[in-house]
Amino acid sequence: MLLIKTFVAASAIEGVGVFAGEAIKKGHLIWKLDHRFDLLIPRSVLEDGEMAYRELLMRYSYPHAPDPRYVVYESDNGRFMNHSFDPNTDFTGPDQGYARRDIAEGEELTGDYSEFWPEFTAVHHVAPTAHMNGHAH
Repeated sequence: MLLIKTFVAASAIEGVGVFAGEAIKKGHLIWKLDHRFDLLIPRSVLEDGEMAYRELLMRYSYPHAPDPRYVVYESDNGRFMNHSFDPNTDFTGPDQGYARRDIAEGEELTGDYSEFWPEFTAVHHVAPTAHMNGHAH
């Protein structure tokens, strides 16, 4: 669950992204796994679920690092965070995320998906210098 004010808008990276609705200081806790808002869904839904569910999860979920039997689906604006290999957030801890540096109000929030999804670059065939939205399959 994002713990800061955000909004969704067009992104220069891909499609739409999530943007800071307020200035954020380096080191500030910006996201915390909250089971009331961040759903853990069995991976089997990706294989056996109805097509609409599978497409939604393929685009907006990611593997739950502590328990790979599940994927995480964020019900708030966090699901629109785009990937960058030079992100302004730090998600090296599986259950929380921090501002890697000061983030200006209106700046797009980005995360390095490989911090919580080690197979990301292999699955998406991207080079570490690329900027892309990992949700695009």
